[in-house]
Amino acid sequence: MPLTVPARLPDDAPHLLVVDDDRRIRDLLSRFLNGEGYRVTTADSAVDARAKLTGLSFDLLILDVMMPGESGFDLAQSIRGTSTVPILMLTARDAAESRIKGLEMGADDYLSKPFEPRELSLRIASILKRTRPEAAPPVESVRFGPFVYHLARGELRKGEDVVRLTDREREMLRILAGTPGETVARLALAGNGGSVSERAVDVQVNRLRRKIERDPANPMFVQTVRGVGYRLVAAT
Repeated sequence: MPLTVPARLPDDAPHLLVVDDDRRIRDLLSRFLNGEGYRVTTADSAVDARAKLTGLSFDLLILDVMMPGESGFDLAQSIRGTSTVPILMLTARDAAESRIKGLEMGADDYLSKPFEPRELSLRIASILKRTRPEAAPPVESVRFGPFVYHLARGELRKGEDVVRLTDREREMLRILAGTPGETVARLALAGNGGSVSERAVDVQVNRLRRKIERDPANPMFVQTVRGVGYRLVAAT
């Protein structure tokens, strides 16, 4: 039987972090939510979740309360000290005091196990609708050092001079310049539905750096985010 390859989700699909120590639940939620149009990353503990939060940005966190070590309550409280990312708590507890505690810790919603997957999807959609910021106007151009990149034209200029780019360099710069300062995963830079290997992306980024960096070995503009991808450091 041929394998079914899931459709590639758009880069702007909401990104969820599912934190649960039960691998079966993580896998089930990941498959279901991916089918609902969400990009999903999973973590098996609070420690793992912190590592993921360090390198990636998320639109919503789904936290299991009952985890060994640091509980979901503790993790939610800690996250709320530095972030307003929406949080949905999952737990087997059904007592009112547990729900109240979760909300007091900064959770946006609370769902008791067992639950219907469709209800989870509806709650996620509701939270994202309430918390989604107003859309910012599209970026037209980005300046970094002596360079200006015009996204619509795919044109890179240094002063009055046009810097010649290959199609792949132009596409990578367009993706990086679309969200200046934010980390872009290597897979997102691969192009062609991800058919280019991560190693090939690194090679192409190095070629781009040779055109825009004073010292490509110590880049100022296209910086590496170890283990994740790259970000474009633009002028503010």
